Amino acid sequence: MAPLFDLAGKKKTIAENEKAMSAADFWNDQKKAQALIRNNNALKALVENHERLTASMGDLSESVAELNQSFDDELAALVEEDYRSVMKDFDAFEIQVLLSGPYDNHNCILEIHPGAGGTEAMDWAGMLYRMYVRWAERHGFKVNVLDYQDGEEAGMKSCSLKIEGPMAYGYLKAENGVHRLVRISPFDSNARRHTSFASVEVMPEFEDDLDIEIDDKDLEVITMRSSGAGGQHINKTDSAVRMTYKPLNITVFCQTQRSQLQNREACLNMLKSKLLQIRIQEQAKKMAEIKGEVKANEWGSQIRSYVFQPYTMVKDLRTGCEAGNIQGVMDGDLDEFIYSYLRSQIA
Repeated sequence: MAPLFDLAGKKKTIAENEKAMSAADFWNDQKKAQALIRNNNALKALVENHERLTASMGDLSESVAELNQSFDDELAALVEEDYRSVMKDFDAFEIQVLLSGPYDNHNCILEIHPGAGGTEAMDWAGMLYRMYVRWAERHGFKVNVLDYQDGEEAGMKSCSLKIEGPMAYGYLKAENGVHRLVRISPFDSNARRHTSFASVEVMPEFEDDLDIEIDDKDLEVITMRSSGAGGQHINKTDSAVRMTYKPLNITVFCQTQRSQLQNREACLNMLKSKLLQIRIQEQAKKMAEIKGEVKANEWGSQIRSYVFQPYTMVKDLRTGCEAGNIQGVMDGDLDEFIYSYLRSQIA
């Protein structure tokens, strides 16, 4: 089994990247060049943190050896403090290593769709929308609403968000799947408990350096008048675009840009992001077959339950991670669930 962190391999890749960056024609393709620089900087940060952590653990080992000889109370307190600091750095480094996948450093396209259940399900989808926006705000990420369709009474029918920030897809890929809510419905006059479902689809944003081509003859493009919430960002001309990729019957929609051309470009990138996610799924399935793994939770299956009544608990069904502070989770405190998922993916 290959090591989780291949220091020699990463240093070799950095050297190869820097050689490519020094070539005379490096800036001929600016988007490809910027992507390489971004990836190389991430690799260098990873290596630097590894070396810093290794040095800290070496210093801690020496302090422990000295403590074993002196049994000094003051030194013991310092060693304990250093140990806590090193373990905190180690946890952060572990997450950084787990976020070194081929697409983890991409921005993220996140879509939310309510399941069957009418107003109750649409309200639940709206609650998830707020949860992810709050999570993004906590991490200083930028949220761009590509499409938002209001529900008739509450919540929403669907939405598409682009979330921009360091490792946005790497973090949020943990959220892909069906989310289940159990609560006493505020829309039920008899105050009965209801179970609602909403699906969350997470894709890395397509970047031009990736080899995904789409033939125009495979596309069906419909333009229409923009509508719904959006204020000055939505005009009342036929600028909204719905694009369908006919071979796989995949449809995307965007209305939040100012022009039809911008919405068309956004739709094309969303479509390519969906095709990229399908490629990732297929690669993961092949790896699971090679390893002989049996995945209990397939693509789109239920991943997490949020129980408001008769008790409060959020439980991830893939990892067993639980939290009792459901309001904190709905306010965007998702890191415990995300980190437990990332750790569970270690082969």
